[in-house]
Amino acid sequence: MTKIIASPNCGNSPKMAFLKEFNIAFAKGNIDYLIESVSDEIVWHIVGDKEIAGKEMFRSEMENMKTNKVVELTLYQILSHGKEGAVNGSMKMHDGKEYAFSDFYQFSGAKGKLIKSITSYIIKMK
Repeated sequence: MTKIIASPNCGNSPKMAFLKEFNIAFAKGNIDYLIESVSDEIVWHIVGDKEIAGKEMFRSEMENMKTNKVVELTLYQILSHGKEGAVNGSMKMHDGKEYAFSDFYQFSGAKGKLIKSITSYIIKMK
């Protein structure tokens, strides 16, 4: 089971609540929720590593990542404004590794909930 720790202000707006749920779904490996939340043209840029383009490549990447289980997800900050959002947090993995991350999201529109692009900065902690 994944332990979730989130800042109390992480649900002050519908988009902030959505980004919180999106990150929880990622940590828990809920691929169906993740796929429903992105546009067909999703582009995920993992800085310094790779770029995933399109819903099918996104699904494939999620399937590959599902093997390494997250045991603890901490969400420090979630921000949203218009059609952009950001999440800052950390993850502890089943294998003992720990990562800090910042994700920047662009939505299909200011009122839309489909994610059009994600830029991720991921740092392996000691």
